Amino acid sequence: MTQLLQTLLLLLLIAPPVLLAITVHEAAHGWVANRRGDPTAFLMGRVTFNPLKHIDPVGTVLVPAAIFLTSKTLVGVPFLFGWAKPVPVDWRRLNDPRWDMALVAAAGPGVNLIMAFAWGLAIKLMALVIMVVPVPTWLLQLFVEMCVVGIVINLVLMALNLFPLLPLDGGRILNALLPPRLAAGFSRLEPYGIFILLLLLFLPNGNPPGLLGAALRPVVSGVLTAMPAQALVRDRFPI
Repeated sequence: MTQLLQTLLLLLLIAPPVLLAITVHEAAHGWVANRRGDPTAFLMGRVTFNPLKHIDPVGTVLVPAAIFLTSKTLVGVPFLFGWAKPVPVDWRRLNDPRWDMALVAAAGPGVNLIMAFAWGLAIKLMALVIMVVPVPTWLLQLFVEMCVVGIVINLVLMALNLFPLLPLDGGRILNALLPPRLAAGFSRLEPYGIFILLLLLFLPNGNPPGLLGAALRPVVSGVLTAMPAQALVRDRFPI
């Protein structure tokens, strides 16, 4: 019962940074698309920080909760995987469809990187605040833990989405960089992309989350070295 309560409290702790990470990520796609000539997402109300506009009941709630609880119970290491509702983009309305799609795709991981730095700076700012204003220890601990989760979630989301596989953002960017003939062939893989991703995610590698985690870990670890409060992150998440 105690372990279940701790797991539920952990879920409540990570919910705000996770929701913020996916909300701003999706809103950034829509904002850049609107700036580049396609107002589809803007007209549908998707260029917003309201998480309800971006939440997919299955991909954002049920699947992540099930994977988190299962991994925490069976392996002892909490792991999250899920998705939000994709922002609609009509490439035909973009000023330069090929390159603008790459810009739209890059906007999501880009804001995740910015948010990771922001969570790190929030820890530094709190360190200055407690020198002037007394803060209860329990509140300080909760705040630091939430910020650490915010850093990790955003870095993982950034690295995952930059993986060069359609329909991920990295796949969109790669598709724009490839010559037209190769891009057309690469695009045909998109219907199978999610299955390839899940296969990489769950193929064992001795440490969750499988082969995909092994591929993403050096990216996350490398970017983390430039992060504020990176020592705190490494203490809690041995990336």
